[in-house]
Amino acid sequence: MARIKPQALLLQSKKKKGPTRVSLTTIITCNLLVILVVLSLYATYNHWYKRSSNKLDTELINSEHSNDTGERKKFDLPGYAIMETSKGSITVELHKDSSPEVVDKFLDLCQKGYFKGMRFHRVIKHFVIQGGDPHNLGAAEEWTLHRKSDGQLETRFDAFPKHEAFMLGTSKAKANAKGFEIFITTAPIPDLNDKLNVFGRVIKGEDVVQEIEEVDTDEQYQPKSIIEIINITLKQEP
Repeated sequence: MARIKPQALLLQSKKKKGPTRVSLTTIITCNLLVILVVLSLYATYNHWYKRSSNKLDTELINSEHSNDTGERKKFDLPGYAIMETSKGSITVELHKDSSPEVVDKFLDLCQKGYFKGMRFHRVIKHFVIQGGDPHNLGAAEEWTLHRKSDGQLETRFDAFPKHEAFMLGTSKAKANAKGFEIFITTAPIPDLNDKLNVFGRVIKGEDVVQEIEEVDTDEQYQPKSIIEIINITLKQEP
């Protein structure tokens, strides 16, 4: 048997192996897989991008709606109160912008009927008429009873800011209390900013305020006849 030389074996081995060729099907398959991966990544990115954008838009809409609701709520609050008293009707314009917290509390108490039957238990001529609980005066009594004569007021306090006459306020001393006192000034009062939270002014019924101011009182400035608030009606317009 003839022996094959090593060089011939090497040549035969090279001929058998030859270069490895990639089929067209494999190339197409790989390209399709790459395209699918790219499309999947793009779809995922687009989904999360839109979701983030929608979430941001929703938050902005909710924020704007909340602001609009707050402004609308403030706008819709009654701006006027008609106080029916045993002496007549007094119309008050409420200062919703300058005293929102006090006005809110006043409106809430009006809706609960808190002021029905409330008496004006302190009437001080050329000063204030006061409505509230006569048995729970507290700090308010100190300054309403510590009244000076007209001359003393002008000479001692003429440099201090004054509230005008016919202003509606409540005692700062009882701002956080459950109750609520009503004060209506009957003259420009010196240095009253430290005593009252002013939250409105009388625009109609000044003559009724003056009539209440003229009633007979005892030494403690308590009216000898009953003067009370029958009801308070809230309105958007006077």
